[in-house]
Amino acid sequence: LQVPFTVLQGEGVEYLGHANDAVIAISNYRLHIKFKDSVINVPLRMMESVECRDMFQLHIVCKDSKVIRCHFSTFKQCQEWLKRLTRAIARPAKPEDLFAFAYHAWCLGVCVDEEDQHAHLCRPGDHVRYRFEMELVRMGFDLQNVWRVSDINNNYKLCSSYPQKLLVPVWITDKELENVASFRSWKRIPVVVYRASSTPVPLPVRPPPLAGWTFWALSGRVSLGWLVVAVGGREVPGAQSMSVPADSSLTACSGVENAGTPQKLLILDARSYTAAVANRAKGGGCECEEYYPNCEVVFMGMANIHSIRNSFQYLRAVCSQVPDPSNWLSALESTKWLQHLSVMLKAAVLVSSAVDREGRPVLVHCSDGWDRTPQIVALAKILLDPYYRTMEGFQVLVESDWLDFGHKFGDRCGHQEKVEDQNEQCPVFLQWLDAVHQLLKQFPCLFEFNEAFLVKLVQHTYSCLYGTFLGNSPCEREMHNIYKRTCSVWSLLRAGNKNFHNLLYMPGSEQVLHPVCHVRALHLWTAVYLPASSPHPLGQDDMDIYMPPGSQSQEFSGRCLDRLPKTRSMDDLLSACDSSSPLTRTSSDPNLNNHCQEVR
Repeated sequence: LQVPFTVLQGEGVEYLGHANDAVIAISNYRLHIKFKDSVINVPLRMMESVECRDMFQLHIVCKDSKVIRCHFSTFKQCQEWLKRLTRAIARPAKPEDLFAFAYHAWCLGVCVDEEDQHAHLCRPGDHVRYRFEMELVRMGFDLQNVWRVSDINNNYKLCSSYPQKLLVPVWITDKELENVASFRSWKRIPVVVYRASSTPVPLPVRPPPLAGWTFWALSGRVSLGWLVVAVGGREVPGAQSMSVPADSSLTACSGVENAGTPQKLLILDARSYTAAVANRAKGGGCECEEYYPNCEVVFMGMANIHSIRNSFQYLRAVCSQVPDPSNWLSALESTKWLQHLSVMLKAAVLVSSAVDREGRPVLVHCSDGWDRTPQIVALAKILLDPYYRTMEGFQVLVESDWLDFGHKFGDRCGHQEKVEDQNEQCPVFLQWLDAVHQLLKQFPCLFEFNEAFLVKLVQHTYSCLYGTFLGNSPCEREMHNIYKRTCSVWSLLRAGNKNFHNLLYMPGSEQVLHPVCHVRALHLWTAVYLPASSPHPLGQDDMDIYMPPGSQSQEFSGRCLDRLPKTRSMDDLLSACDSSSPLTRTSSDPNLNNHCQEVR
């Protein structure tokens, strides 16, 4: 037997054998099954579970909804491969066991100039590396009179799931922030995250230090959990102008210019009213209008991670049925997946409308975990700000709202070390990407990136080929030096990669998006959920949905995902690295080489 695919830098094949009319291989990165006229290629970390069915069949369930089936001639053979695959997909004992570290180390090892290699192929651009400073300038924050950058979280000494630099009102001292932190879950204090760029520069204000809703928010009288504030309009003299949030980041601005009639603060609670009251009965927090006379509280009724996980499992079961079920539409409706997307979109529209049309401050809140707040906040930013609809801006959005503010990618994606609680796993980020996909469908000319961009982001959220989505917090990623020891997914999804560029995109539009949120207006994301629980024919003229550069052999192309475009070579340097590696083969077919080079 010969290995039927081209290995990556740092990849080694550990098992190679026969299945029914197929060659099967397991490396430290992927499972590969080559049939006579088709092929299956999937990263190990993409797999959620594997079991033996009907004595001779391996049934593999993937985190992105794919289901893979492989048959063997004997029960003993099936059990042996089941054991091998079960060991291969077990949670890592330490972060370094993930393939992203080996891949990056080997890529550097075959290059003469390591710094040049790392800078061009592994690191994201300056817009990601210096996003905090660049966003402050872009949104026009007045750092002399109104706002200041606090170093209270330097070295993550205050909150490990927050970035080290926090934007707060200039009149709030670090001592007051410390007092606030003692009242909040995980010390996730409110911080400023966004200011609508269409509004004037904030006016200088000198509000009393303990007045208005600013003091209430910062004194810990709001409930424990995440806070995000989006403020519309201009700065107002007085504490009403406070725009702080505590979790992911939101679309915000400053206050309302009409100082005579200050706008009511809109508090958007992602939970249902019943869940909020129940949390309050258990000793948790709940924003109630009785405590905030100048506020309006709205409960969105978004489902928790357990309901979302169950919904996704039902969706996966429906999409993987063979043959196609006759009751497809009713089965899809019963999963409630599109209903959950509808609620998320409605919450984001409510935030963006309050900021854009009413010019009022908005606070997005969710106390049981910090999963739904970034969904609403990041989605509202996309609706409000055309910058986040560009490839560069979208990268900044993901880094700022999801990674910097501590979304638990390790737990939610199931690749965190030493965690056995499966109840922590949930496709929260995938669900949000699906919502972005719905916006792309409704506004096809207002996004610089195409659907292939989102699909590739789904795949590499789970593949662990890149270090972008490893760990549960920025503190954890820095502790393991993930930024310097792994490649960034943005090196692949860069603005210069024409494969991910939307040909219908019309730059220069400042339009605020007002999507239709009804379930009947939403679409099943077939590019992710439907293509394929079965192998794809060999020789298909489509790029492999999972595999990175150098991952396909001369004999066949990979699986297709909804007719995605081919991925070209990123640059000559990577090609040189691949050809010089003793573990890598380069095809003589120039077209095949193009979509073999997906670079890290």
